Amino acid sequence: MQSVLSITSPIYLMMLLGYGLTRAGLFGKSDMRIIGRFVLNLALPALLFKALADKHVREIFNLSYLLAYLVGTLAVIAIGYAYTRRIQGVSAVRSSIYAMGMSCSNTGFVGYPVLLLLMPPVAGVALALNMMLENLVVIPVLLFLAEMGRKPGQVWPACRSALMRLARNPLMLGLIAGLLVSVSGVTLPSAFTRTVDMIAAASAALSLFVIGGTLVGLGGGASFKEVWPIVAGKLVVHPLLVWAALVILPLLGFAALPNELWTAALLFSAMPMIGIYTTLAQSYGVEDVSAVASLVTTALSFFSVSALLWLLHLSPVA
Repeated sequence: MQSVLSITSPIYLMMLLGYGLTRAGLFGKSDMRIIGRFVLNLALPALLFKALADKHVREIFNLSYLLAYLVGTLAVIAIGYAYTRRIQGVSAVRSSIYAMGMSCSNTGFVGYPVLLLLMPPVAGVALALNMMLENLVVIPVLLFLAEMGRKPGQVWPACRSALMRLARNPLMLGLIAGLLVSVSGVTLPSAFTRTVDMIAAASAALSLFVIGGTLVGLGGGASFKEVWPIVAGKLVVHPLLVWAALVILPLLGFAALPNELWTAALLFSAMPMIGIYTTLAQSYGVEDVSAVASLVTTALSFFSVSALLWLLHLSPVA
């Protein structure tokens, strides 16, 4: 258990530091937005570029990983959307945002730092694989559902809105640029690669600090009935369904994943929801529930992620 806490404690202590310093007034919420924009628009794209550009394209595209994670995630979206829409009786827009909280993991801000401590050789590749899935498929599907709920019957405007968000995403630009370098085999100047390395190195600590700072002031305005399905969906149902996909797909003839990538997929699915969840939800008027769900899920994830690491008998790489 001590080795497990040596992985999770630094991650959540960094979040706690961000929360504490922001709560004390040394940093403001506006500062978190600025630092968050640096991480989201520069540091993480640089990290993704580095992870892809440094490797051959055959090392990057792992069909079994992509398929297992995607199947498990789409299953969560379907179950979450159906449950909140049919059982809880909420609107299509709110159901879409609730499903987003259940299915979109914070792979960049929380998951990557965990993997960096645990399995450094695969952390960058696993992050890139997840970012491709989330930004090319999962988030566009959820935004499409939300837009369809807001403008029923207007399929093309909903598609266009989702695609425009995707085209402006710096993470996608970093992914595409890294893939182009990987495919082309071009050797980049050392001055450029060292600059990218410096920017990418800032992503782990700053991202955790921002998560902690953005939690200040969240809470209230949502009932337990609305929040608990999101929390349970993210921390329990999502990893269970990804685990099921990881187990079942090899039985159907797909190549089994190497142990490290298998573990990376399961751990990423167990992370709290994406850091921009409340921001995206705010665009659809669902910031009340999303803020509380984000706060509760992030707090509880310390225990759920620690328990998962203990079950997997994982310890940090020296």
